[in-house]
Amino acid sequence: MKTTLEIRNNNLVKPSRNGLKYYVKTFGCQMNEHDSQRIAGMFEKDGMLKANSLEDSDILFVNTCTIRENADDKLYGTLGQLKKWKKHDPKRKLLVGGCAAQKDKELVRSRAPWVDVVIGTHNLTNVVNLLNQSEDWGPITEIIDQIDELPTVAPAIQDSEVSALVTIQIGCNNSCTFCIVPSVRGPEISRRPSDIVNEVTQLVDTGIKEIILLGQNVNSYGRDLKIESKSRPYFSELLHMLNKIDKLKRIRFTSPHPKDFKVDTLKSVNNLNKVTNQIHMPVQSGSDRILRKMQRGYNQQKFIQKVDLAKKYIDNVSLTTDVIVGFPGETDSDFDETLKILNYGEFDAVYMFKFSPRPGTKASDFKDEFIDQKTIKERFLKLKELQTEISHRRYRRFIGTEQILLIENYSKKTNEFMSGKIDGGQTTHISANDVDIGDYVNVKITEATPFALKATLI
Repeated sequence: MKTTLEIRNNNLVKPSRNGLKYYVKTFGCQMNEHDSQRIAGMFEKDGMLKANSLEDSDILFVNTCTIRENADDKLYGTLGQLKKWKKHDPKRKLLVGGCAAQKDKELVRSRAPWVDVVIGTHNLTNVVNLLNQSEDWGPITEIIDQIDELPTVAPAIQDSEVSALVTIQIGCNNSCTFCIVPSVRGPEISRRPSDIVNEVTQLVDTGIKEIILLGQNVNSYGRDLKIESKSRPYFSELLHMLNKIDKLKRIRFTSPHPKDFKVDTLKSVNNLNKVTNQIHMPVQSGSDRILRKMQRGYNQQKFIQKVDLAKKYIDNVSLTTDVIVGFPGETDSDFDETLKILNYGEFDAVYMFKFSPRPGTKASDFKDEFIDQKTIKERFLKLKELQTEISHRRYRRFIGTEQILLIENYSKKTNEFMSGKIDGGQTTHISANDVDIGDYVNVKITEATPFALKATLI
C-alpha cells in the first residue's frame, strides 16, 4: 500500500469515468450529509452519474460517523458486507471517509483491506485525485491531522430542491468529555463571509429558498478570522449579510453552543425577517455536577438565563435542545434536575440520546461510573414521556393561527399529503392537491400532534 505523500508528485494519466455510476452512503450528522453532497458534486464534475442504489454503482463512497458506540459496529458490519460487492466486479472502487476514517485510519485499513481509498475529514476535496492514484498504485490512505484554513468549497449536489446545507465553520474549540468531534474535525476554522455569501447567492439562483448554516459550534463563527472589528459579533454580522440576499426566503442554523449565545445574536434572529425564530440550545444535562463532568462551560442557572434571554428577545420562539441520558455517575437526583430543565424550558422538541462511551473521549475513562442499561432505558422512557406531553402542549398553541409554510416534499407516509416546515421548524402536512414542492404559502393550522402539525391553504 502506498500513501499519498509517496506518490502525489507522480504524473498519472487520469482514467475516464464518464458514464460510470457512483453512490454515497452516509452515516451520522448534517455535517456528514453536507460532506456527502460535496463528494457527489465532485464525482459528477468528474463525469460520473448517480446510481439508484448501492448495488448498481461502480464507485462507492462510505461517509462514516463515530459519535456513538454503535457507529463503529455499523461501519465494520457494512464494510464486511461490501467485500462481496467489491468481489463481484474487481473494477469497482470502494472509498471510506468521514470521522471514523479520520480517527481509526489504521483500523479501517486492517479490518477492510479491500477498501481502495481511506480519506479523512480535512481533505475531501482531494478525493478524485486519490481515486485516480489508486488506479495505478493500489490502496491509498490519506489522513491530514489539521488544516489552517478551509479549502475551496466543492460543488455540492443538494438532496432537496428547496433547502440547502451551507457549511460556515468546521471543528470545535470546546472540550466536552463525551464528544469526539475536536479529535476528528480539529479546532474551529471559519470560512470567509464573502465566500459564504457567494455560495448562498449561487444556490438561490438555482431555486433554493432556504439555507441551513452548519457549524460544530455555529454561533462562535468568525472568531478565528482576521476581520476588522465590527459593532456586531461575527455570527450576527453574517446573518445580516445573508438576510440581504434577494429571493432567499429563510435562514436557519445549527448547532450552536449555549454559552456562546449573545443578546445581539438573539435580537438579530428576531429582527431579521429571513432568519427563523427557531433556536436550538443543547443542554445535555440539568445537573450542575454532571455538567461539570461534561465540561460544558455552564451550570443550570446560566443555561436558564440563556433560555430566558431567548424568550425575552425572540417573539414566539421555538426552542429545541439535546439531552444525554445516563452519563457516567448520573444519579436519580441528577436526572431529576434534567426533568426540571425540560419543564422550565418548555422545549418544542428534545433530541434524546443514551450515553455510549467513545474511545478517545475523557468520558470513556469513567468506566467505574457507567450506568447500567436497565436504568438508562427507564430514565430515557421517563424523559420521552414527559417531553411528549410538553411537545403536544407546545404544538397545540399553533391551532387556529396563520403561518407561512415552505413545501419541501411529499409526506413519508402517503402521497396524498405534502410536508414542509413553518418558521419555527415544526413539520407541517397539507393536502397535496393544494401545493407543489417549493411553494411558500400562507396556511392555517388545524390539527396538532406532539410531532407534527396539519394545515389548510389560505
